[in-house]
Amino acid sequence: MTSYVDRAGLSVAAELAAFIEDSALPGTGLAVDAFWIGAADIFARFAPENAALLAKRDRLQVAIDEWHQARVGKPIDAEAYQAFLREIGYLVEEPEPFQINSSGIDAEIATLAGPQLVVPILNARFLLNAANARWGSLYDALYGTDAIPGIATGPGYDAARGAQVIAWAKDFLDKAVPLADGKWADWGGGTPHLADPGQLLAQDENRLLFRHNGLHIEVVIDRSHPIGRDDPAGIADVILESALTAICDLEDSIAAVDAEDKVAAYANWLGLMRGDLEASFAKGGKTLSRKLDGDRRYNGLNGEEIVLPGRSLLLVRNVGHLMTTPALRLPDGREAPEGSEAPEGILDGIVTSLCAMHDLKGLGQFRNSRAGSIYIVKPKMHGPEEAAVTDRLFDAIEDLLGLSRHTIKVGVMDEERRTSANLAATIHAVRNRLMFINTGFLDRTGDEIHTSMRAGPMVRKAEMKASDWIAAYEDRNVQIGLACGLSGRAQIGKGMWAAPDRMADMLAQKIGHPMSGANTAWVPSPTAATLHATHYHQVDVFDRQKTRAAEPIAPLAKLLTVPLAHGHNWSEEEVREELANNAQGILGYVVRWVDQGIGCSKVPDIHDVGLMEDRATLRISSQHIANWLLHGIADDAQVDEAFGTMAAKVDAQNAGDPAYRPMADAGADSLAYRAARALVFEGIEQPNGYTEPLLHAFRQRLKAELVD
Repeated sequence: MTSYVDRAGLSVAAELAAFIEDSALPGTGLAVDAFWIGAADIFARFAPENAALLAKRDRLQVAIDEWHQARVGKPIDAEAYQAFLREIGYLVEEPEPFQINSSGIDAEIATLAGPQLVVPILNARFLLNAANARWGSLYDALYGTDAIPGIATGPGYDAARGAQVIAWAKDFLDKAVPLADGKWADWGGGTPHLADPGQLLAQDENRLLFRHNGLHIEVVIDRSHPIGRDDPAGIADVILESALTAICDLEDSIAAVDAEDKVAAYANWLGLMRGDLEASFAKGGKTLSRKLDGDRRYNGLNGEEIVLPGRSLLLVRNVGHLMTTPALRLPDGREAPEGSEAPEGILDGIVTSLCAMHDLKGLGQFRNSRAGSIYIVKPKMHGPEEAAVTDRLFDAIEDLLGLSRHTIKVGVMDEERRTSANLAATIHAVRNRLMFINTGFLDRTGDEIHTSMRAGPMVRKAEMKASDWIAAYEDRNVQIGLACGLSGRAQIGKGMWAAPDRMADMLAQKIGHPMSGANTAWVPSPTAATLHATHYHQVDVFDRQKTRAAEPIAPLAKLLTVPLAHGHNWSEEEVREELANNAQGILGYVVRWVDQGIGCSKVPDIHDVGLMEDRATLRISSQHIANWLLHGIADDAQVDEAFGTMAAKVDAQNAGDPAYRPMADAGADSLAYRAARALVFEGIEQPNGYTEPLLHAFRQRLKAELVD
């Protein structure tokens, strides 16, 4: 049972109050009482606004539902549809041409192009791995994955596999830092004679440091190393600057449902900002530990020391507008009901910014932002009105913490239909603090289905990527971002590679992201970051941006094309396949979320391929089945049959997990199984098709039962 203490009229969970007062505030120069009075004022101002924004979402959805219901069976008239969306305020007027005014943005975001990691903030070990993924061994990334054909054999070093790796890496060097004469495979040591001598920044007997497309490459020389001793030049490894940035996630990749969870998340973020976060874990019968890496130092050719960051620039993703948290309750006399939970996103903004002050003031071992900024990613905003409220909220947090205006930067997740349809206006609303826009195909697809739920049955999930709207969505994100002046000032980002064991496919396909003009894209692991970094050596993203900036912006009408399955008659087998695929994905994710509090993990799909899953993938699957149920493509019995069959499959896939609770034989006694069904059968009623309210309710219930 959570106990609460009074702070300036707010009912604050005792453990949250203790964390803020004993850990987060000391050293910042902020007085305890003044902090709580200011925080209470922010909640008083913005909680009612937050509620009003959510109410407007609901009103718009009701109007859209009614419009489609009145036209059942008729094709959608694109002009009439747009006129209707403008009439109800879903679409707003485009702003006059403008350029963003963001300043104080670190180079990793503004002027460099490279991979971005997203990591659940509740897992300290993963956080540290992500922060330290700024540099990665290309040899290791190639040797231990399917990035190149074959696999290593034997218990020790496989020389044949090693030869493959070395050949690939040296071919990479031939392209990124070509020699004036010959190939790297034939280089015998000494000072390399480069085609562009300016690429060599530093050299000593152990290392060479190069730069290409803004990214650094370190060639390790060690003739005593098992690999280096057989190399003509003694090359033992090639180290790439890899994950330039990492998003520490408080949202879709974690299960944080109460004060205990929130404090654990905030404490990890504070540990990163102070540089003292550590994690110990057992591996191979030994206890290992992780901590943050230091900066990398080199002796430059001009005699001056070169210091390069040893860690990714860290961003933090807050929760969006929808959810509330029991970690803090609002007082009487406000528009919210007596004792109601506070908006979680407001709390996140205040506390994560407070923790980041330790970095701004240089209180820790390292510096995160050398430009003096705090980077908050704000997800699931619906259009410019919500972005404008976020902008004013960040103003208020800056005033509370005594920060200069626009110290807090915002990353806009372009993952809701109303945002992508009004992207320029949304950017304009946060033009003075914008640090990135990033497409989120998964959530965007979930919102596409939910928004047009009553328009008709949607195409099968696998066909969604070929829909007209998705091509327009990805193009418009880059084109509008460039038109608004993001190049050289902010990131334009693309989404996740979800199959961490399929690195060959990633190398073949994900080059499309830098080719699109995006200067970052998400990867699921440090290894993937190192491999994806090679793409940014192959493509000069900023040159690509110049080309793409000349393109006309993809038409809004194409973006608003609803992905309906016009006149398609699926066979019973096709329906069963689609239901089984969706049901298996839902169950495989939800059982870990509800029973174990795991918000993101590698979940086997129906074909036993491990995919990184979070709430965004869950949103698509649950909304898709709900859509097919609504339009009679499937019935309740078929859906329940799919859930029953797939529960047994998911049980078998998790048989080796001692913490796993089987679902197939538990039936209604399994809270996870009940949650999975609720996500489908109550899917239409869920606000904007989001999965959080049901997941939180079932997880809170399970935690309460464990306490009892």
